[in-house]
Amino acid sequence: MKTDCLRSFGGAFLAASLAFAVLPAAAQPAPPSQRHDISEICAGGQCVWEKHVTCSGFLEGINFDANGTLWMVGYLEGRVIKVENGECVTVGEQSGFPNGMKIAPDGKLIVADRTGGLQSVDPATGERKATHSQYITAQFRGLNDLVFDAKGGMYFTEPYGSDAINRVGRVYYVAPGEDSKPELFVDGVSFPNGVAISADGNQLYLSEYGQNRILAIPSKLNPSIFNTPYVFAQLQGGIGPDGLTVDADGNLYAAHFGAGEVVVLDSQGFPYGTIRLPEGAANFTTNLAIHGGYLYVTEAIQNVVWRLPITKKAIGEQ
Repeated sequence: MKTDCLRSFGGAFLAASLAFAVLPAAAQPAPPSQRHDISEICAGGQCVWEKHVTCSGFLEGINFDANGTLWMVGYLEGRVIKVENGECVTVGEQSGFPNGMKIAPDGKLIVADRTGGLQSVDPATGERKATHSQYITAQFRGLNDLVFDAKGGMYFTEPYGSDAINRVGRVYYVAPGEDSKPELFVDGVSFPNGVAISADGNQLYLSEYGQNRILAIPSKLNPSIFNTPYVFAQLQGGIGPDGLTVDADGNLYAAHFGAGEVVVLDSQGFPYGTIRLPEGAANFTTNLAIHGGYLYVTEAIQNVVWRLPITKKAIGEQ
């Protein structure tokens, strides 16, 4: 009886398999790599870049404030930059090596500086104040990027001194509140670079630049005890992922440094594809932002801010 049942099951399975194999391609479910197409991201199905503004200083840290003003940093020139009437205006004195910048919930600019730690910048005057320069008693080895979560907590990366072989990079977290101190969030990373928060707030996306991949790590706001860090995406070519951002639908965008492209993935890590900068552009794509129906990307060799119209909005954007 048992053998007859197995034979019957095996025959049915084989018949179903053969039937599936001869289905027309359109009737078969697409493999995971073909779930999306980059035309879903680009407005009108066409990915066409345009130059938005050209500055100087190895551009990083692109942001838009509540008034729609574009802000950046010039890493090699120690500049905090805002764009006014198509011009790049230095705000405050030039100092240090500002490597990343985000706008805090109170409207202040928070800079991750390679030599000066975390700094708060008044956008009206450009005055910089050091907020955190060390972890417990040790000075930071050099900061790179940062992101705020929905509660006002802040994650920031410390990559310098680490690489593909020397995996000593760290990510820190500062809880909301004026008296909060940096706490170690994760260590043992190969040059942790850009960071972003998933649309639901449960994951921290981390660019592990030294391994050319993106990690997903349970955030401080994630209540699940079953969630564990994992490799969200492994990139191909280039050097490694730099800046990250997430749209309102949960899609992740990575500036792929050394490849001159933006990699786009859905919330499960399945790819839409890549969007290469136009012919003649350099390939040091560093940071990105979504604003007003456009994806903006900084390229740090020619110091151009490129943009293209997309179908998605930033988180919280109306």
